Amino acid sequence: MKKLFQTIKNIWSIEDLRARIITTLSLLLVYRLGSFVVLPGVDSAALEAANATKGSGGLLELINIFAGGAFSRASIFALGIMPYISASIVIQLLGMAIPYFQRLQKEGESGRRKINQITRVLTIAITGFQAPGYIASQITNNPGVVLDSGPLWWFSTVLLLTTGTIFVMWIGERITEKGIGNGISLLIMIGIISKLPSSFVFEFSSRMSVSGVGGPIALLIEIAFLLLVTIVAILLVQGTRRIPVQYAKRIVGNKQYGGVRQYIPLKVNAAGVMPIIFAQAIMFVPMTLASFGESGASSWVITTFSNPYSFAYNLTFFLMIVAFTYFYTAVTVNPNQMADEMKRNGGFIPGIKPGKKTAEFIDNVMSRITLPGSMFLAVVAILPAFAFLAGVNQAFAYFYGGTSLLIMVGVILDTLQQIESHLLMRHYDGLMKSGRIKGRSSTGMGMAG
Repeated sequence: MKKLFQTIKNIWSIEDLRARIITTLSLLLVYRLGSFVVLPGVDSAALEAANATKGSGGLLELINIFAGGAFSRASIFALGIMPYISASIVIQLLGMAIPYFQRLQKEGESGRRKINQITRVLTIAITGFQAPGYIASQITNNPGVVLDSGPLWWFSTVLLLTTGTIFVMWIGERITEKGIGNGISLLIMIGIISKLPSSFVFEFSSRMSVSGVGGPIALLIEIAFLLLVTIVAILLVQGTRRIPVQYAKRIVGNKQYGGVRQYIPLKVNAAGVMPIIFAQAIMFVPMTLASFGESGASSWVITTFSNPYSFAYNLTFFLMIVAFTYFYTAVTVNPNQMADEMKRNGGFIPGIKPGKKTAEFIDNVMSRITLPGSMFLAVVAILPAFAFLAGVNQAFAYFYGGTSLLIMVGVILDTLQQIESHLLMRHYDGLMKSGRIKGRSSTGMGMAG
């Protein structure tokens, strides 16, 4: 405990770090307050009653969790940061296929600024496309929720939703620039964590009530299992396979360069949480196609894939995550580029010829470590369904795995790593007695945001 208080004192004594933490907390508070501001003309009580009669789950529930409940409350921040994330993914994929974006990625700071500007414009376009769909599917289809749904109300609501997303994007960028941690990731994490206290209180009250099942023993088992799943998620986020690289010696004047051994850290889960997000989006396709049919098979598909706790749903979800992990890893990790850069810098893997043989070796290693990584990722993704079937309430079961847990673990590790870097630069002890905290960005490739 004394070590903890001393660490907090050291953190607070660094003026720059203290200012960054205060800025981050202030902007996160503004974001949370804005998520409770309901759109004009919407009856929040009627909307809450309408949402209570609907079933939850799937991609819409995931978006609501990311937005900290603003999606279901029809807040001005209802669409949250998701349009910006969608735009970033599109730009990232374009950078792998279109030469113009590839040139921008190689132009350094100026290219990064252009890419950020294009991403912002694309975010506005995506928000303008998603806002009418959100209004039609989540607000106006519920009778009595909107007092006057005329053209002027539609225009002002679309404008407010677009402005809200732009403001949230600005908050995320300011946190990244002036605060601590990755702003976009922190906004998603704070939305996820906002659901944790109420979910835990509900689970606690249901277990400890007179009619509760299991009592305190069951609650302790749930907490212990949640801790175990969190440890597994940390191992999945930080797991790497280090490939040794030897650099040749070079004599320049009277100084010797190179001649040292370094390592390429290949992540076990290089795709991050993207396979889960892609798979959850694709899971809506069978239901959409089946809704156009009237046969018994179509009704079976709708019934099966609308239940996120059925065996067929989770088996399909599991296989799709494994397939998307291989696909996204193949798209984001380029062994040929790594081999070429290593060759230009005079590096080589001991026992492997530079060039094509090195690229083949890296590709084979990635293929081998991606299999267990994809299996672990798929297991973590379907754990909430098993937790729910074991008797955990649905809101609390979401924290037993899936995208929510992986994002929380990754963002917390990244933020703690930045705080520890500030401490070490000023010759203070780190956050741990032994070892150093490693975030996602410090262990190799993968999605950092």
